[in-house]
Amino acid sequence: MINTVITGTPTDQPPLLIVHGLYGSARNWGAIAKRMSIDRQVLSVDLRNHGESGWFDSHSYPDMAADLTEVITANGPAVDVIGHSMGGKAAMVLALQHPTLVRRLIVADIAPVTYAHTHSGFIENMRRLDLSRVNKRSDADRMLAADIEDVGVRAFLLQSLDIKAKRWRLNLDVLEAEMPEITGFPDLSNQFDGPVLFLSGGASDYVLPEHRAGIKALFPKARFARILDVGHWLHAEKPREFVETAQAFLTA
Repeated sequence: MINTVITGTPTDQPPLLIVHGLYGSARNWGAIAKRMSIDRQVLSVDLRNHGESGWFDSHSYPDMAADLTEVITANGPAVDVIGHSMGGKAAMVLALQHPTLVRRLIVADIAPVTYAHTHSGFIENMRRLDLSRVNKRSDADRMLAADIEDVGVRAFLLQSLDIKAKRWRLNLDVLEAEMPEITGFPDLSNQFDGPVLFLSGGASDYVLPEHRAGIKALFPKARFARILDVGHWLHAEKPREFVETAQAFLTA
């Protein structure tokens, strides 16, 4: 089961599907969803093994894309899509494998390539957190600070902590085992001929000039834009600019 948070009501515009990144959830995108719901209904999902969605033994992009098709067919017939990071890869596979379900696509700070970095270290950080000693979020933040200095990263990860149940809303074992799938990208020869915007952070190195040929091979109508002075979390660092850019592209 894939949990879907619905914001707004249906209009003459297609629904907007928002797909979060690794260790995220629909709740991370609540403010963006509210802003984007002014003229359309917004569907924010928890991907498998995240948030309130079901836990599965696999975390491949074709499987995530299949989950998204179920959400779209229940709310479609077609949607606009914003996908960030891992969610951007899932959204790209969705568009490539099921092009009739996607009208316009925004890929936020990710490319259809295999990355050398891994985020498995955060899994160990979360595992080391002694949940039996956590009674409020500040307790968890204080203990997590021993491993993670960045306040923003800690706040982001702790959004997936269920303090009352003393559990993570993340399938840490499967995410760790499937990390090569997450950092990779499936070998697909399909093309998506619809409009696509690759929107990157100006200070991020996730989408590089050498990625453009591969992007164009899969998405011939791809356009590229950057939001200056932000990193990988461009939607959180400059939400107003992110929303304005997204709305301009989706309503063009």
